[in-house]
Amino acid sequence: MRRLWLRCNLLKVVLLFLVPILLCVYIFLPAEVSKRPRFIVELGFNCSAIYDMEPVEVNKCLVARKKQYVGPTDKNIVNATFDCNRFVASKGYDAIQGSEFEREFPLAYTLVVHKNADLVERLLRATYMSHNVYCIHYDLKSSDDFKSAMQGLALCLPNVFIASKLERVQYAGISRLKADLNCLSDLLESEVKWKYAINLCGQDFPLRTNAQLVSDLKMLKGRNMVESKRPGGKEWRWRFQHVLKNRVFYNYQLPITTYWHKSPPPHNIEMFVGSAYFTVSREFVLFAQSSFARDFLLWSEDTFSPDEHFWATLVRVPGAPGEVLRTDPDITELQSKSRLVKWSYLEGILYPPCTGEHVRSVCVYGAAELNWLLNYGHWFANKVDPDIDPILIECLEENLLGKQVGSNKTMK
Repeated sequence: MRRLWLRCNLLKVVLLFLVPILLCVYIFLPAEVSKRPRFIVELGFNCSAIYDMEPVEVNKCLVARKKQYVGPTDKNIVNATFDCNRFVASKGYDAIQGSEFEREFPLAYTLVVHKNADLVERLLRATYMSHNVYCIHYDLKSSDDFKSAMQGLALCLPNVFIASKLERVQYAGISRLKADLNCLSDLLESEVKWKYAINLCGQDFPLRTNAQLVSDLKMLKGRNMVESKRPGGKEWRWRFQHVLKNRVFYNYQLPITTYWHKSPPPHNIEMFVGSAYFTVSREFVLFAQSSFARDFLLWSEDTFSPDEHFWATLVRVPGAPGEVLRTDPDITELQSKSRLVKWSYLEGILYPPCTGEHVRSVCVYGAAELNWLLNYGHWFANKVDPDIDPILIECLEENLLGKQVGSNKTMK
């Protein structure tokens, strides 16, 4: 009995000392981890040296890419958002404060995403301000863990919500456009009287702070930032009907061109092409919900990649808020600051070669492009992926954080 009594008391003493230690680790360790990018610290990188294109540091990045990146899983994000108070504090959301200048000019974001909850959370945090508002649209085809992770983010952050209507997003189909429109419709119902709306996807990342973005947007004076060009051989996208069909070797549907001719666009609309990315005023979003725009949307349902002509065309409609005249020159992707994208077939002509990898002809950026990205003048980069280059994203995060806290050690 005495031996049993000694064991029980010894266990009590151990627990008495161990529990407080474990509590300290539980409370304080996540906050520290969130402040220090893991790869930069573990591998000893200097983002300023990468920005300055110092050969040794850039070469280290190329070598380090061979080291397998293991980031948090979707389930990790789900578990992290079980305790909202701890999640918000550990990720630093409660410490992000905008200036009065920024609070007077709130922004709205749509995030159309389908995978990698950790990267979505990093994108959200990089753009986050408590006075802005964020609509997340996740693909109905996404995994259950990813959906739960997005719901967790919306639960923990009061100005983040899930779109009221969700789509099964199909590549180059109308569902991609509807996902943005569903969010925009919800955002108009928000109590936040935002000035501009910006759409993002899961592999975008900001190149400017919220304050810098607000400063640029105020200079637009109600105009929009949308790529809009003459069709240049892309008329087939809407001259023929397209139907979604399963394709061999693909696990999703793709729009197939048929021989059936379509009727001309309604309201004698003149067609223009651009990209799916936009930065548009609140007034323009209201116009995009009008019966005129709904007629155009309905006509676009069986076209190819309608998100790449819908915004580009609407912004040219006479009388549209922030109208671009039909006779005005093309607005190219390098002139529209909404997104900075590198296409493989234009590398060496319009911009330097990709130092990351290509996915469907689009460059997934590498760390050696840090200087180019931060100096070109655009607001967001597409695409980034920590599985291809985790160092670039961490350097972009470090740069944004440095500017937000007024550091003199920023890269630009």
